[in-house]
Amino acid sequence: MNIKKNYSLSNYNSFCVDHSTDYFIEIENKNQIVSFLKDKKYFKIDKLILGGGSNILFTKDFSGVVLFNKIKGINKIKEDKNHIYLRVGSGENWDKFVSFCVNNNYYGIENLSLIPGSVGAAPIQNIGAYGVEVKSFIENVNGIFLDDSNEKQFDKNSCLFEYRNSIFKRSLKNKFFITSVDFKLNKKENYNLSYKDLKEIDIDIITLKNLREKIIEIRNSKLPNPSEIGNAGSFFKNPLVKIDTIEKIKMNYDDFIYFKDNGGYKIPAAWLIEKCGWKGYKSNNIGVYEKHALVLVNYGESKGKKIKRLSEKIIEDVNNKFEIKLESEVNII
Repeated sequence: MNIKKNYSLSNYNSFCVDHSTDYFIEIENKNQIVSFLKDKKYFKIDKLILGGGSNILFTKDFSGVVLFNKIKGINKIKEDKNHIYLRVGSGENWDKFVSFCVNNNYYGIENLSLIPGSVGAAPIQNIGAYGVEVKSFIENVNGIFLDDSNEKQFDKNSCLFEYRNSIFKRSLKNKFFITSVDFKLNKKENYNLSYKDLKEIDIDIITLKNLREKIIEIRNSKLPNPSEIGNAGSFFKNPLVKIDTIEKIKMNYDDFIYFKDNGGYKIPAAWLIEKCGWKGYKSNNIGVYEKHALVLVNYGESKGKKIKRLSEKIIEDVNNKFEIKLESEVNII
């Protein structure tokens, strides 16, 4: 097991900020995790589990050890008449897994095409897009506790999934190394076209492949490519509010957008940010993407503190204008 010291993380985060870590270890299988945990040298120091680095903002060097997940593999557990059950290595690229499912006519996660990151990050964040959340297709999350090396399988109910949240993002954050995720996918046609931009698709000629192509087209039209412009996709969660907040905003804006969700009302954070005048903002190599106000971008800034400060200014402005406090979707270190 190769342990690197004082290692740069600039190639391991989609914001492309240049911070380093004391130690960096690539994990390719469960045995390497167990071997690492037996070394008393690393027992008491902080640990950070890193996958695709697409949902993280480093604002300083990390004092501890980064465990970079490279566990691969897509294996069939079982199948029946209607479903296929797959166990997927947590270090697999998420979009490559979606492509694998589409090419094999496994239905369910095609709306989550082109979301950056790893398979292991999907349950942590409960990723979602275009009317679909990954929790609907997860059966189990498997992994190892970093404090005692014990293995555990969390079924979908034990994962405590919420909107862009789970037990792995809260009480088990950087305490449980996810090694694989079990998925239950449909073998029969089953499309989700509830999202407004998908309703124009002709249901008579729809296929998994052309739906995936449509999703990719929509994402590319709205979101910057991280390989060209540093970003982490959606930086903020869409806030959930009560009806009195909705009524108050409706009185002042004819173009107000909101929708019912989980007993409350959800407002697109991008709409709130745009109304505060931040869309298209650019200064000192950082900014807010001109095509989507939810995306903070790095045009060449080497450190993450300026991006964090920009996010704090946006949160403050939205709160002052609408009395709504935005929450970060991105993990800020």
